[in-house]
Amino acid sequence: RQFQDGDYGFVHVDYFLFDYTAAFDIHRFENGVSVEHWDNLQINPRKLNKSGRTMTDGKTKAIDHHKTDSNKKLAQDFVQNILIDGNLGDISKYFDGDRLIQHNPHMGDGVKEFIDVLSQWEKEGKPQKYTQIHKVLGEGNFVLVLSEGYLGGEHSAFYDLYRIEEDKIV
Repeated sequence: RQFQDGDYGFVHVDYFLFDYTAAFDIHRFENGVSVEHWDNLQINPRKLNKSGRTMTDGKTKAIDHHKTDSNKKLAQDFVQNILIDGNLGDISKYFDGDRLIQHNPHMGDGVKEFIDVLSQWEKEGKPQKYTQIHKVLGEGNFVLVLSEGYLGGEHSAFYDLYRIEEDKIV
């Protein structure tokens, strides 16, 4: 997947870097030259999740370019309201029922599954906690939210890619 948001270009790719890896690479350009670069790498277990998906399969082309700004706002609001502030009572604002196509290797599809896994990790003493959003990039119906927080007690960077259809995260 490759997208552009103003002076930023970003990709979501599989590659081999010391191990099989799923990655996001972001470049900021000035005068056609990359002047800044960020990336986030995650070991790719190369197995299907509970719903039969990989970390990088699925749709790749951005559509609904006229909705880029509203889609970025929706994804940012979701991360802030639900993942940082913990307002789970508002979760229906962001999804169409239980519909959530999941590419996380540790969980399957569904909003309920997502909440159940996060709750289970909390009970096991290895919670995923978001603390701050740093940047939101998007093109059309794809939005990448760069955040930080803690995963299992370790300070972590989160790069979450959301695909949005009809004003809901899918």
